Amino acid sequence: MSEQMDGTPPHVRLANDIAAQFTHRPLDEAAEAIAAHVRAFWEPRMRTALLEHLSAGGAGLDPIALRAAELLRPAGVR
Repeated sequence: MSEQMDGTPPHVRLANDIAAQFTHRPLDEAAEAIAAHVRAFWEPRMRTALLEHLSAGGAGLDPIALRAAELLRPAGVR
């Protein structure tokens, strides 16, 4: 996957764009909604890239997007 001109990977930019639409909701509720959206609509490569980014520390992810990514981790994986 290519990165944006500013170096932001597309999966981070997209997750943050989605998170921006949920800032009016409580964190956990927003994160659950974003995680459900990612499960339903993102292709597996994008989900994998997001989880790999999270495993590498999640730099650049909005706090809501970060929490949503954590919800996407398989059980028992940190």
